[in-house]
Amino acid sequence: MGENILFYLPAVPLGTALLAFGIRSRRVVEVVHFAGISIVAFLSLLLVQYVLNGQRLFALEEMLYADSLTAVLILIIGVVGFLNGFYSIVYMRYDLDHGEVDERGVCSYYGFYHILLFTMVISALSNNIAIMWVAVEATTLGSAFLVGFYKYKTSAEAAWKYVLICSVGLAFALYGTILTYSNAFAMVQDAHRAMLWTELVRMARGLDPQVMKLAFVFILIGFGTKVGLAPMHTWLPDTYSESPSPVSALLSGVLMKCALFAIVKYYTIALQAVGQEFPQTLLLIFGLLSVGVSAFFILVQNDIQRKLAYSSVEHVGIIATGLGVGGPLGIFAALFHAVNHSITKSLLFCTVGNVTLKYGTRDSQKISGMFKVAPATAFMLATGLLAVVGSPSFNVFISEFMTLTAGLQAGYFWPMILFLILLVIVFVAFFILISETVLGSPPEDLPRGDVNWLTLLPLGLLFLLMAGLGIYLPAPLNGLLQSAVSVVLGGAI
Repeated sequence: MGENILFYLPAVPLGTALLAFGIRSRRVVEVVHFAGISIVAFLSLLLVQYVLNGQRLFALEEMLYADSLTAVLILIIGVVGFLNGFYSIVYMRYDLDHGEVDERGVCSYYGFYHILLFTMVISALSNNIAIMWVAVEATTLGSAFLVGFYKYKTSAEAAWKYVLICSVGLAFALYGTILTYSNAFAMVQDAHRAMLWTELVRMARGLDPQVMKLAFVFILIGFGTKVGLAPMHTWLPDTYSESPSPVSALLSGVLMKCALFAIVKYYTIALQAVGQEFPQTLLLIFGLLSVGVSAFFILVQNDIQRKLAYSSVEHVGIIATGLGVGGPLGIFAALFHAVNHSITKSLLFCTVGNVTLKYGTRDSQKISGMFKVAPATAFMLATGLLAVVGSPSFNVFISEFMTLTAGLQAGYFWPMILFLILLVIVFVAFFILISETVLGSPPEDLPRGDVNWLTLLPLGLLFLLMAGLGIYLPAPLNGLLQSAVSVVLGGAI
């Protein structure tokens, strides 16, 4: 039964997408969409259960594979994909009622939503490094239609910029994939085995270190472009700010992690093939650079969604910093932060969707008095912003503190001081945003009350996850992350 999940997980979103494209009724497609995201969420939790029971799942001659590292990503895709999909239902209804889209457009939206889920699941489950690269490239093409969904000139420009920059970036990842394969093939003389990530980890110590150093550079630049590491991040602010809010939540909360985990898989190989110093130094440099660049851009943005886009660059930099620090604690912090960021940033982007529906703008200078006109949305925005900057008692604080602790323990004193200073700058920027938008007097002609109570339900669930993980780390999640750290360090393959 366990191996069958590897077939069901991609089959469900693909089938749901095909049904959605063929439907012309808003009500029918909503039912199909909700059923699809619910089944994917259930299957993701089932896969996690199998992995926690000590199973590693293989299918299609080991081309599909799931272990604890895979399960972390699948958990993010299933749970956060479900909550963003749930929020999409009410958001699309509002757009339909206000003439932003017709019923056919709504059906297309759900079709592309599930196409994106399908490609993300394939990228997570792929044990074949070539298929993994193809799947990550396919996520770009699948999500581009969602980025340009509104068909405005700015949306179309953002979509084209997204496709062009990410495709060029992923060409570097292809070079890294080819170098890794050729290195492994020269060693084992077996084309199939040389493509399998599990086999590459096993034979990593026998690979040519110089070739693997070059391959890792290409991989970091290539997949790093898709992740949004600076200075390859230039597509990201336009893409996230022009997309529908639930799409931005899906891109930042889930899609970014697919390319990130591809880097982690090659990081696992590099640790064994070339030693710790080379990959960790590169990741630490790119991580701190990303946090630094984003910190100052966040300060000067007025568009809230664009601020959150630069915040995504910051947080992927924090994850890269954790990997760069290395060691069990640094890697645990990085993986835990990936989970925390997915939850918190999804909450924020969806909340900004409510703000946009209420105020008709995302310009922070035109939004004020939210607590008086939309108290529930204001509460979600304020707590989400406090969480995303690492305020104590929230989940992001725990993983950021772990990263800082791991860095100090590893002897990176001055890099960690710089890291802390940059986090303080981001904190100030978002504290100013809270004071501008949540407090003050609202526009006099703005009606009181939140947009729709249904939009608050998925936001409430995301809030509970965000607040809960700041207080208590459940034993199953802790065990899953600990096991994933063992995989990254090469001890569980």
